[in-house]
Amino acid sequence: MLKFTEEHEWLKVEGDVATVGITTHAAEQLGDLVFVELPEVGASFSKGDDAATVESVKAASEVYCPLDGEITEVNEAITADPALVNSDPMGAGWFFKLKLKNASDIDALLDESGYKELIG
Repeated sequence: MLKFTEEHEWLKVEGDVATVGITTHAAEQLGDLVFVELPEVGASFSKGDDAATVESVKAASEVYCPLDGEITEVNEAITADPALVNSDPMGAGWFFKLKLKNASDIDALLDESGYKELIG
């Protein structure tokens, strides 16, 4: 199941774990990324907390934690090569995996058509 936030993050949910990244729209708005800072594995975040930072040639931006949970894995490949986020934001450019505190919270997020309306 794929869900989206109004802050331009996507979540691919499998059971109670969500893989989180930024949307193609967000990657295009940021431009070429030159730096990515990821959260620590084991860190717990609440919805809306700053979880990661990205810097592009244009600006720095936060990646917010989309729901309450604990970081179970981070994508070290994007810290070594931030351009992966630009070339494949919805695939190889994922940021972190989040074990959801309450999996039913996912229902409050946007589906793909809702997200397309938002950025339309």
